[in-house]
Amino acid sequence: MTQAEIKLCSLLLQEHFGEIVDKIGTHLIRTGGQPLRAIVHDTRTSLDQVKKALCVLIQHNLVTYQVHKRGIVEYEAHCSRILRILRYPRYIYTAKTLYSDTGELIVEELLLNGKMTMSAVVKKVADRLTETMEDGKTMDYSEVSSTFCRLADTHFVQRCPLVPDPPESAEAQPPPPAPTLSINEKDMYLVPKLNLIGKGKRRRSSDDDAAGEPRPKRPKQTAESKEPIPDDGIYWQANLDRFHQHFRDQSIVSAVANRMDQTSSEIVRTMLRMSEVTTSSCAPFTQPLSSNEIFRSLPVGYNISKQVLDQYLTLLADDPLEFVGKSGDSGGGMYVINLHKALASLAMATLESIVQERFGSRCARIFRLVLRKKHLEQKQVEDFAMIPAKEAKDMLYKLLSENLISLQEIPKTPDHAPSRTFYLYTVNSLSATRMLLRRCYKSIANLIERRQFETKENKRLLEKSQRVEAILASMQATGAEEAQLQEIEEMITAPERQQLESLKRNVNKLDASEIQVDETIFVLESYTESTMKRA
Repeated sequence: MTQAEIKLCSLLLQEHFGEIVDKIGTHLIRTGGQPLRAIVHDTRTSLDQVKKALCVLIQHNLVTYQVHKRGIVEYEAHCSRILRILRYPRYIYTAKTLYSDTGELIVEELLLNGKMTMSAVVKKVADRLTETMEDGKTMDYSEVSSTFCRLADTHFVQRCPLVPDPPESAEAQPPPPAPTLSINEKDMYLVPKLNLIGKGKRRRSSDDDAAGEPRPKRPKQTAESKEPIPDDGIYWQANLDRFHQHFRDQSIVSAVANRMDQTSSEIVRTMLRMSEVTTSSCAPFTQPLSSNEIFRSLPVGYNISKQVLDQYLTLLADDPLEFVGKSGDSGGGMYVINLHKALASLAMATLESIVQERFGSRCARIFRLVLRKKHLEQKQVEDFAMIPAKEAKDMLYKLLSENLISLQEIPKTPDHAPSRTFYLYTVNSLSATRMLLRRCYKSIANLIERRQFETKENKRLLEKSQRVEAILASMQATGAEEAQLQEIEEMITAPERQQLESLKRNVNKLDASEIQVDETIFVLESYTESTMKRA
């Protein structure tokens, strides 16, 4: 765990959950698993506040607990899960692209609340969609339920583990210090059969309150009169690994489109779509698919013959990058997508791009050469790269000092005498990737701190702007004249308006930069995880 990761986790926790949750979460990241009393003692926070902070972190899957043999419950924070908060806007946008506004709001509600029942999500989303519709129109619960079922079918949402029912013989035994949660893999995406009938409701408008009529008292709901929740105890959460699988597939399709053409990318997209639910997110290869199956699954608008498809598949299989491989000849030829090699190619392309941007095209040429040839002596680098000896030496030292390449000594004799030792330059891709990941985490932490500074510096102006907007909205609702609205707008002077525009532009740039850096982090992290699983 690096200091850059810890700092970024702390900033994300503070921004989304507040200071107390940040204090407890950061303490657990630094110390590892700890029991409740130790957390209270070390953080010097009240027991009640620590319990509430842990509840929030567990609700959002950022902290897990484990019961040890002696009955002590230890809580452990997961840094990798906290860092995924960065990707929340991307998850929500993906859901919007695939399942329109309804899918977007379902995923947003699940991410904001951590875990929710299906009935609660459907009602909340239907109410939010009804708010945005014209007067007289409402969103039906059945439409939202249908979208939720589609998200579950494609594994974008999944059930949370449950407390298993205790066996009948265990009634006399005392309950464990903490429950053990479990779920059957086949039940993970099983949607309960709910008969949700109703429509989204709008919030009570302020006009009703202004009329001066007293509101009728609500009848008190007793335990008997309160309707039971049909799916009580069945909670759902967003399946972030499935979203990552979708991002990975999009990156591979885009890379194939850039290297070859649109038809090749569409064939690869079809192959990935066919195996998206059947292939595990951490698998190195997709399931083998026959040429005939791929042909039948191509989009309707793609009018290419079977012969042309076979030619494209042969071309993809023969490509040096080896994104697509041939695994057999049955069914017109069996093809797989080599996910690990695809991720490695994307990560290496990212490394090359970073070297080119930071050190120039000549350094990038040397880096690319060492990466392709695996091991090279300094004289070989000069000859192959066609760069003068002095310049090549300076560039190699620059890359070496930045840990982008490493030097390997191979002695001819046991005494390691320099005259009888080969010095070979090589690229340790995993080490270079980790080093760049640390830099990316540091960059995002700096961007968040800068955005917070900009907002804090202009806090008074932002509050004034919000007040003016609220007054304008209420006056427009009551049908105020144009002259009155103009007068309210003039409360913000021209220099202040210019300052607000500048702030908005700067914050938008910082937000866009965060998303771009996170895209780089995703490619590098995916490659690191894939390599570690193969090792």
